[in-house]
Amino acid sequence: MAKLLIALGIVLVLCGLWWEFGGTFRPGNLPGDFGFTHGNVRFYFPLGTSLLLSVVLTLILSWIGRR
Repeated sequence: MAKLLIALGIVLVLCGLWWEFGGTFRPGNLPGDFGFTHGNVRFYFPLGTSLLLSVVLTLILSWIGRR
């Protein structure tokens, strides 16, 4: 359990650094993220970000599971 928490903490720190210093290629601005605005209503669906995050977390957790 300790290894999982350490790995999760490292991932969160890396995501935070990427979010802060990532430039224009930031989560939320990836290809596949959809946003629609109609009047005062805004709908946002981060499909590209969700897929990227899923792949990264799957790789990290499978790597931890093998150790």
